Amino acid sequence: MGKLNYISGMKKQKYQYQSFMPSLIDKPFDWEDRRINMLLEEANRYLGELNAYSTLIPDVDFFIHMHIMKEATKSSRIEGTQTAIEEAVVSEEEVLPERRDDWKEIQNYTKAMNYAIDRLTHLPLSVRLLQETHGILLDSVRGEHKNPGEIRKSQNWIGGSSIADAFFIPPHHDDLPELLSDLEKFWHNDRLDIPELVKIAISHYQFETIHPFLDGNGRIGRLLVALHLISKGVLGKPTLYLSDFFEKNKASYYDSLTMVRHTSDMQQWIRFFLSGVKNVAQSSKDTLKQIVALRMETEQKLLDTGKRIHKCQELLKFLYSNPIVTSKDIQKRLSITHPTANELINVFTNRGILSELDLPIRSRAFGYMEYLNLFN
Repeated sequence: MGKLNYISGMKKQKYQYQSFMPSLIDKPFDWEDRRINMLLEEANRYLGELNAYSTLIPDVDFFIHMHIMKEATKSSRIEGTQTAIEEAVVSEEEVLPERRDDWKEIQNYTKAMNYAIDRLTHLPLSVRLLQETHGILLDSVRGEHKNPGEIRKSQNWIGGSSIADAFFIPPHHDDLPELLSDLEKFWHNDRLDIPELVKIAISHYQFETIHPFLDGNGRIGRLLVALHLISKGVLGKPTLYLSDFFEKNKASYYDSLTMVRHTSDMQQWIRFFLSGVKNVAQSSKDTLKQIVALRMETEQKLLDTGKRIHKCQELLKFLYSNPIVTSKDIQKRLSITHPTANELINVFTNRGILSELDLPIRSRAFGYMEYLNLFN
């Protein structure tokens, strides 16, 4: 790969600018870099451990909700939102008006991810699926006027104040049908002797280079990684998301993608991508192990709550997907009165499970911080 048998593409003159036309990718790839093989082996091993561990945990879907929320927060932060995960997990009515736009973008990402994962049971990984997901992502938020759910029919660009001084100009919209058809064929071409993780790395690069939507390409491209892992059976549960790694290494992330376009060095991008998979798979497995230990420890703290034990257990399960709550949240979820909700809050605070937080929201909030901090 790299300069061995891969040319990234070429500039095409379009009116007063040159767009970048990437090479088609539905073809065999080879590489000489042995580091790729080593990283591939390590990444697959950690993915296997994560996959095995996630299938053994009872109620794992509650914890997966927080994995998705973390992914939504990190992926959106790469695009400039300022909402932290502590704010992202509170209800809309608690969010201050001036912070609601960023909050809404994160909720849309979460909805889009959940929708796409569910849709995979009825529809294969496809451009159509990404379009449907994109429509949810940009619903009633910034970008809502940029044709949500539709492949662009005009030129876009990255960086700069206009196309005249743009940092990168993706392919012209007339070229998108051929490029997206090729990408879709690549996803499903089982005749290609390419390891799935390498295929996913190339796919992410190609999608970001094509930039098929007027807005939201970065978020959809990162979401695509998780969908690809699930659709190919690499993961049984959606427990691995790379946006945290990409955000922590944001400059390297963008530099690696740019390097492929400028030098055709796909090997460097694949090494970076596999390093991310290895890193995140290992940390995700460790997080699940810590969740199990914390769960056992917390359940022990609630054993002496007498007749309230069942409501306490119900509240604890709720906290696994909603680690920051108000009295009103608890009343609504557990169908109990305001005094009973406050009584439960006192039980949990007295045992060190919940603590009162100072957040820029409307009501008094209480957080299951030992749990939430596992996702920070």
